[in-house]
Amino acid sequence: MKTLLVAVLALLVVPAAPAADLRPITHEDVWLAKRVSAPKASPDGRWVVFTVAEPAYDDAGKSADLWIMPADGSAPAKRLTSNRGGESDVAWSEDSRRIVFAAKREGDAQPQIYALDLALGGEAWRLTHAPHGARSPVLSPDGRRLAYVSDLPADPAAAEHKYKVRAFDGFPIRNWDHWLDGSRPHLFVQSLDHAGAAEGEPLDLLAGTALAQAPGYSGRRTNGDDELDPVWSRDGRDLVFVASTNRNEAAFAFTSTHLFRVAAGGGEPARLTAGNDNYAQPQFSMNGRRLFARFERRTAKVYNIDNVVALGWPQAGAPLVLTAPLDRPVEDYVVSSDGRTLWFLAGDEGRVKLFSTPTDRAAPRLAYPLDSGSYGGLSIAARAGGAPLLVAVWQSAVHPPEIARLEPRARRHFQLTTFNDARAAAIDWQPLREFRFTSRRGAALHSFLALPPGFDPQKKYPLFVLMHGGPHSMWSDEFGIRWNPHLLAAPGFVVLMTNYKGSTGYGEAFAQSIQGDPLRGPGEDINDAADEAIRRFAFIDGNRQCAGGASYGGHLANWMQASTIRYRCLVSHAGLVNLASQWGTSDVIYGREVNMGGPPWSDPAAWREQNPIAFAAKFATPVLVTVGERDFRVPLNNALEYWSALQRQRVPGRLLVFPEENHWILSGEDSRYFYGEVQGWLSKYLKE
Repeated sequence: MKTLLVAVLALLVVPAAPAADLRPITHEDVWLAKRVSAPKASPDGRWVVFTVAEPAYDDAGKSADLWIMPADGSAPAKRLTSNRGGESDVAWSEDSRRIVFAAKREGDAQPQIYALDLALGGEAWRLTHAPHGARSPVLSPDGRRLAYVSDLPADPAAAEHKYKVRAFDGFPIRNWDHWLDGSRPHLFVQSLDHAGAAEGEPLDLLAGTALAQAPGYSGRRTNGDDELDPVWSRDGRDLVFVASTNRNEAAFAFTSTHLFRVAAGGGEPARLTAGNDNYAQPQFSMNGRRLFARFERRTAKVYNIDNVVALGWPQAGAPLVLTAPLDRPVEDYVVSSDGRTLWFLAGDEGRVKLFSTPTDRAAPRLAYPLDSGSYGGLSIAARAGGAPLLVAVWQSAVHPPEIARLEPRARRHFQLTTFNDARAAAIDWQPLREFRFTSRRGAALHSFLALPPGFDPQKKYPLFVLMHGGPHSMWSDEFGIRWNPHLLAAPGFVVLMTNYKGSTGYGEAFAQSIQGDPLRGPGEDINDAADEAIRRFAFIDGNRQCAGGASYGGHLANWMQASTIRYRCLVSHAGLVNLASQWGTSDVIYGREVNMGGPPWSDPAAWREQNPIAFAAKFATPVLVTVGERDFRVPLNNALEYWSALQRQRVPGRLLVFPEENHWILSGEDSRYFYGEVQGWLSKYLKE
């Protein structure tokens, strides 16, 4: 099979165009690249189902559908669905005949759960009629029951009220770009007949339970929904899910999520885990005797690394942390069919790589070196014997995402799909360069460089210092949409991306070191990296520098405004200028005060000494300020306060407020306009 796979993939390779035929990257190359994601291997290892989103500048032209292909690459992918609304949350039946997924189809007021029989073919059929929508489907091992999540409103009659008001008795009140309405996630079970059709009415497993009625009950909060991450026990008698019981304490304490067990027929859920730690994404071993989960041990630090733990079943017992010795944050994990090996993805020095560990002890190791790109969305054929069938998304800074089969024995991956190969081969771009150096504080730092089209090492290029958000994230070798370094370099700039103090991928202590030093230390690291790049690479013109970033990268841009005049211009998207007003208006607050050493009124030094607005008298660098009006993570007031200070100090600037955007710029036309404004702003100050 491997010989066949290699032969097929060799036929799929798109040769690079001659250098003379290459063209500079455009916004269309970034925005219209097909977005391949969420691969799911069938349990028998024969198939891979995944999502392909085809973006457009006009909403009417967008589509997102499910595709399928043989896992051995012996045939090209083919489209499974054709639905403008798109599908998500794909799950297989254990016999590998059916898939279930969430979709909003014609006639649906809210997304519902659908099923598709891959053996018989034909159209998908709807399994749920949930008034408030359904998501996160998972089939029982025998395929006769479907579990799913649906939110129930706090006030079912709210739509009939003649008045309009948002009323709250506690915190939190907002999440990213929407107001919280008191809805709570419930776990339902729907019986299915032999043909896979819904049979009878769904059962709400949490109805009337003390857990669901507790003041602090919620799911695992993500950017959008409250997730319960349900999973069936192997005997089909129980479901394990994730929930919080102290979300109402978010204004003054760290909250936690725990694993709960509930009988498939209903009843009061039993909590399986103890302490103040966080658990997520549980999975059972195939023999049903062990339970695995993502795990964050809660400490006094705001940031703690994500690991994977093994627990017993049916009694959980003390968690065995399997991945901690690696000291890298786990992003995805799967368990081998024999239950002996845990495969996982973790960020490591600018790349997301594949690792493994035995499940009876903590002994993580790198599966094989990864010299370019990063992985995401790991999946495994749960019942396939022999060598593990692992699939994931692979992408790099010079190649949009594709589905790949990961081969630990061959110590490499094989690209299965080629949706974006032709587009990538036509662009004049180079893989990211990288370098390491020691900063003034003695820290070993890693940086990437993106080079402009038509790059000539004998020429001099201005420098744009691009700062990542988070802060607990990292620049990695991936294809960016919101901040694509090659598109930013297109006018003729070198783009520098440094993983500064507080970044992930370098160990927990490195990421935690930002606590109490929210801006100054990271800012110094970034400036040190720029100095090192100018010293090391003769093609960088150190007399022409600008800097910019978004979210925490925007915070750093505003700190550069307050702390240095080395940059000719700045770009600040979703950046705070006043630490105190950010604390008081963001949708999350407690971690911010812990990071500073206490609430604003307790007056720790950092609130004064590292607050950009306190240095407004020194503001002098021209700055492009951009913000989404629907951003509740770094609310609009910070951009307006910054703009007021800039105008008061008569600093040249430009303010862009996107009324339909949130923390990110997500619509095509807004993105195209944004990139044009950024490129124009940089060209104004960087070009001779």
